Amino acid sequence: MIPEVWAPRPGRVRLWTPEKLHEMRRDPDAWWRADVDLAPGSRYGFVLDDDPAPVPDPRGRALPDGVDGPSAVVDPAVFESAGRWPGRALPGSVVYELHLGTFTPGGTADSAIERLDDLVALGIDLVELLPVNAFDGDWNWGYDGVAWFTVDESYGGPSAYRRLVDACHARGLGVIQDVVYNHLGPAGNHLPRFAPYLRTEGGNTWGDTVAIEEPEVFRYALDNARMWLEDYGVDGLRLDAVHALADDRRDALLTALAAQADERSAALGRPLTLIAESDMNDARLITPREAGGDGLTAQWCDDYHHAVHVALTRETQGYYADFDSLAALAKAATRGFFHDGTYSSFRGRPHGAPIPPELEPWRLVTFAQDHDQIGNRATGDRLGATLSPDRLAIAAVLTLCSPFTPMLFMGEEWGASSPWQFFTAHPDPDLGRATAEGRIAEFERMGWDPDAVPDPQDPATFERSHLEWAERERDPHARLLRLHRDLIALRRRESAFREATFDELAADVDDDAGRFRLRIRDLELRVNLGREAWAAGTGELLLGTRADVAADAIPPETAAVVRMHT
Repeated sequence: MIPEVWAPRPGRVRLWTPEKLHEMRRDPDAWWRADVDLAPGSRYGFVLDDDPAPVPDPRGRALPDGVDGPSAVVDPAVFESAGRWPGRALPGSVVYELHLGTFTPGGTADSAIERLDDLVALGIDLVELLPVNAFDGDWNWGYDGVAWFTVDESYGGPSAYRRLVDACHARGLGVIQDVVYNHLGPAGNHLPRFAPYLRTEGGNTWGDTVAIEEPEVFRYALDNARMWLEDYGVDGLRLDAVHALADDRRDALLTALAAQADERSAALGRPLTLIAESDMNDARLITPREAGGDGLTAQWCDDYHHAVHVALTRETQGYYADFDSLAALAKAATRGFFHDGTYSSFRGRPHGAPIPPELEPWRLVTFAQDHDQIGNRATGDRLGATLSPDRLAIAAVLTLCSPFTPMLFMGEEWGASSPWQFFTAHPDPDLGRATAEGRIAEFERMGWDPDAVPDPQDPATFERSHLEWAERERDPHARLLRLHRDLIALRRRESAFREATFDELAADVDDDAGRFRLRIRDLELRVNLGREAWAAGTGELLLGTRADVAADAIPPETAAVVRMHT
């Protein structure tokens, strides 16, 4: 590898290796290059101006000694998968979101491989990994990453990551990697010493905003996306919080990422997926570029989550307030966005716009639980902490029998009892304290008890958040796991779940009785959240969440999937 680095800020840059310092030459575009060829495994860094301490390469592939140590050369050729992987497209898929550090007791990419067969047996198609970039400290959610081109050593580094991708592909599982292009973490970030990677204003609680308007920073993001798709062979990217990207270049970056993914998909001969996380309720993200949109494959839909959550829990504080009716679930289930220009009481203004009916429903990724909606609660409690097994079964039906692309959060399939809490391990005690205080402040509008918020810096918070795999073998967890398998199998058999259009969706509700009915072509979801039995009509029962359910008689706290004969 011939080292090079974009560094307009320092007046002198030298390449550091364990043996010596090497002078570097600057070209007119502020790229510095050295006449040195580094072998795979070589440690190196850059010495800026008169500071004798080397700093890591902004594009370095490995940081074996942490975010403040030297980079190490990684040969991309090492990561060429054996055999031909045809890829895994998003339409018709079921997504499974997981955090490598808490998915298994080992918390590494290699230990995650040991559980992939369980995901195959469940019926999963795509594994979505929370961010794996290097961060400061021993453990983290991943959104405090400071080195986009690396895989954190706590997960096993780049070699273990590649083994995980290969193992997924060998089992027919695609991989979606969560990437964060809107901000960088608050500690261990050396990029500003090289160049204007960050804006001086407009940061958020997670860190400073990335200066996407800078052409080289713009290219930095594109090159990073290309690395994951090509060098690591992943099947898609989940783009974190695209609403937090710098406004003046947001659409340009998203459009460029989509165009690059489409071009690489054609060149590689396999589908590539880009999924946006966005709170804008703006279908332009998933509108084709030729129709004036950004051309992304799909986007998360928080409105569907909120409607399902309120229907099941009756929580109505904070951003749940507008969803205090089964009518909200009916709208979200048939039109995608609940707020499609309607007034949002949480935001204090009208929000969103309607989804054009010609867009496919599968372009919305929906869920009853995810890392944010669990981990950003005061105690990180899952639905199972307060809901009965019958209501968890209903959550499974509403998640897996919708016309959208369903996503499960790790352990949801068996009603995992472990919480998933917000955890950090900032070496700087002041930063750790500020993070903990910031979390408490964030919960004020939700009405949660600040005294219940666990200390994110306490190692016990991290330990509590690990899955307990042994509980899957005993009821009620085992029954719920069987239901999830049956629902995914049903979804795979019935094309209506995967192929229905918005025009083929209809819903009706009875709020007083707690009854919800969703029509998807010739299929109906019938959900009884009330206290009385529901004489629901005729049809062929395909699946019920209890043994005593029938197509025309839905007991309380029960759901059924029925085929209608017309």
